[in-house]
Amino acid sequence: MKSFKLLPLALLLFSICSSAQVRVAVHESETGPVIPKEIYGQFSEHLGRCIYDGIWVGPESAIPNVNGYRKDVLEALQALKVPVLRWPGGCFADEYHWQDGIGPRESRPRMINSNWGGTLEDNSFGTHEFLNLCELLGTEPYISGNVGSGSVEELAKWVEYMTAKGGTTAEQRAANGRTEPWKVKYIGIGNESWGCGGNMTPEFYSDLYRRYATYCRDFDGNHLYKVASGASDYDYNWTKVLMEKVGGRADAVSLHYYTITDWNHKGSATDFTDGEYYDIIAKSLEIEEVLRNHEIIMDTYDPERKIDLLLDEWGTWFDVEPGTNPGHLFQQNTMRDALVAALSLNIFNKHTARLKMANIAQIVNVLQSMVLTSGERMLLTPTYHVFRMFNGHQDAEAVPVTFTCDTLQAPSGRLYPTLSVSASRQKDGALLITLANPCLDKEQKITLDLDARRPKTVSGEILHDADIRAHNTFDNPGKVAPRVFRSCKISGRSVTLTLPPASVVAITVL
Repeated sequence: MKSFKLLPLALLLFSICSSAQVRVAVHESETGPVIPKEIYGQFSEHLGRCIYDGIWVGPESAIPNVNGYRKDVLEALQALKVPVLRWPGGCFADEYHWQDGIGPRESRPRMINSNWGGTLEDNSFGTHEFLNLCELLGTEPYISGNVGSGSVEELAKWVEYMTAKGGTTAEQRAANGRTEPWKVKYIGIGNESWGCGGNMTPEFYSDLYRRYATYCRDFDGNHLYKVASGASDYDYNWTKVLMEKVGGRADAVSLHYYTITDWNHKGSATDFTDGEYYDIIAKSLEIEEVLRNHEIIMDTYDPERKIDLLLDEWGTWFDVEPGTNPGHLFQQNTMRDALVAALSLNIFNKHTARLKMANIAQIVNVLQSMVLTSGERMLLTPTYHVFRMFNGHQDAEAVPVTFTCDTLQAPSGRLYPTLSVSASRQKDGALLITLANPCLDKEQKITLDLDARRPKTVSGEILHDADIRAHNTFDNPGKVAPRVFRSCKISGRSVTLTLPPASVVAITVL
């Protein structure tokens, strides 16, 4: 299909989408890599009401809870099949001292959370509370260690406390109510060491990483997967230096990318123009170029791809909701966020030769959350619904898709395609295809050409609202929710469907 001719910015192509037929070739006969379930990971930080009020209310709370964990949030996250959860930060991690978060809760020392609003942190949610939560969720814990203000000994002792069967730290753990060690795979050696984690140079951090990683040891069959604190966005030099100086001493390097068009004026999460919508969509899609450039650097130093790339912070970031603490980063979540999530996840599914994990920021009440809470009330966000609709991709075999579609130009000048698709084959043989139409004013007519099956049945779900600014509120928590998608028709080896404007669709083909 011929792409639109680029017009002068004054004519703004952003409001024009083609409604012509798009043919998508689904190459199920080709062998694809497995999409790691960790691509659908989550991130939790001691920031605002993410932990307290969001996940943890304490066993004495009048809010229904399971051993202190909010029952409604716990059940919502269990339904989401969260594969991995990163904690305790974020910037908070490099000021967090784990020994403050163990022992009787009433006697734990308190601290000022200087990174996030000056809130008093009482440490009532610590190592035991987090790792026990992961067991309840059936999720892999990802611990972010304190390199910025901590010591090598402190991090080494934390690893021992969590994973060793014997020794003084194990006796201390048993005295605090846990005899058996936990299984902890992922350990981050610092966070954003170029910024809030210490304002280091990549050369200095690389030497520091080697020192800290040396003393993070494996105990009693627990094997650590060590993550070096990686780059922000377009800082390709940071990745280059890490690959040169850290090399095979790390299992992975991290990367952070937030969908922000202007750090000084992030804009409202719910009150935005169509032009601002298109700028955000274009910026979110730029993650593919960023991933590709970091991957090229890593391939130069590690052509066998033994070192993984983890996008362990990503998502939208807008101004806080009016009347809330600016340091708590509480924002609403609209259909725009749902589109960003769907477009991003479809990209991640294609990059799993190197990209092995992604952790959206953050799981509850902060930035692009899955869940929002207010007192006893809870709601699921449009982003939650996208993750739930897409979670069939977890540990499924990627199926390549090829198609040609129009490209649009956002007011910022960035270009992007008008269609997003990814596919995978489930263990039971079902084919999951996820699609997103970012156009605000035109539907998309799609033909899926399947090369390896004649479909018998097609079922699906759609997330869509006529208003891109639509969001769920505590008074109307079901405003934006998936519904049955009935647009699919089977014809031989093809499936035809129509995507409404600004919609996300997941279909299962048998």
